[in-house]
Amino acid sequence: MSEFLYGRWPVLESLRANRRHFEQLLLLETVEEKGPILDIISAAETRGVGIRRVPRRVIDDLAKGANHQGVVLRCGPYPYASLRDLLDTSVLRHERNFFLALDLLQDPQNVGSLLRIADAVGLHGVILQERRGVGVTEAVVSASSGAVEHLLVAQVSNLVSALKELKDNDVWIVGLDIGPNIQPLDRVDLNINLCFVLGGEGDGMRRLVRDTCDLLVTLPMRGHVESLNVATAGSIALYAAWQARGWQGWALAEKK
Repeated sequence: MSEFLYGRWPVLESLRANRRHFEQLLLLETVEEKGPILDIISAAETRGVGIRRVPRRVIDDLAKGANHQGVVLRCGPYPYASLRDLLDTSVLRHERNFFLALDLLQDPQNVGSLLRIADAVGLHGVILQERRGVGVTEAVVSASSGAVEHLLVAQVSNLVSALKELKDNDVWIVGLDIGPNIQPLDRVDLNINLCFVLGGEGDGMRRLVRDTCDLLVTLPMRGHVESLNVATAGSIALYAAWQARGWQGWALAEKK
């Protein structure tokens, strides 16, 4: 079944990543061929994708009223990876494992923002539960500015089982939570084989997911608000882990 990606950067990054089956590039008939549009056209031609100019009503309909910036890409579904693919990526890069697991997040904007950060800090992959949470939809691709097109994302039927499999591969499962008697993020060594777990908006992590974590951490706060948006909190935690590893590729050879 075809999907319709919209927006200049999401479309361009999808073409650059070249991981989907591309069917057709649709451009607003009045859009000017300059800047990112020229890059999109060039990338489409390189991939052998047909290009068609269409009226605004066609683009508006395909993008379901979203901000499409005059560009829609008709393509195949997002290519999910396996958990084994994520683990193998760490080995191929000669780096300590660095993953993110999302426990039933519902807001495409939050998921997309986190996936954009995941790409920025060089995560080896992201894990989503297949049912009841947001998958990699067109809205998520847009919210990530196309960054998810370069990421490995595994969609699993049971998140707890997936986390246990990571633990069997010497990955520490670290849940980001709030509440008393939880270690502050800066008191924990994050230079380890690591998978951060973030709970859904409002309810946080489910009990079984929380119980599967090896440890829980929290963000120290000194203001009047008791918590942060999940995408903001997750972004801070991911950057803290990258900083703990020296802002580099964290190659295992460098640790010997």
